[in-house]
Amino acid sequence: MPDDAAPIFAALGDPTRLALLGRLQDGQPHAIVELTAGSGLSRQAISKHLAVLHEAGLVQSRRVGRESRYLVRPQGVQQARSYLAMVSRQWDDALGRLKSFVED
Repeated sequence: MPDDAAPIFAALGDPTRLALLGRLQDGQPHAIVELTAGSGLSRQAISKHLAVLHEAGLVQSRRVGRESRYLVRPQGVQQARSYLAMVSRQWDDALGRLKSFVED
């Protein structure tokens, strides 16, 4: 599972991509021009960031006329959430063993 999750966390490691993902969380499809508004970035820059998110499985695109519209891909977000839950359980187990060791 770590190998599967690595591209997701690499994509999320960039503040611009995190912000884009946040803007897409409303469940509505958004065109690049909408996502560019107020970002201070060019359409090309937003397109590159969306390509990274798409490659990581976090967003999907749909062609509508001449433009692509982007949506969050819930399965990608769930995969990240599942990985974090697994790591959290591992840490809880390790801390429990350490506590038990120290108390004994």
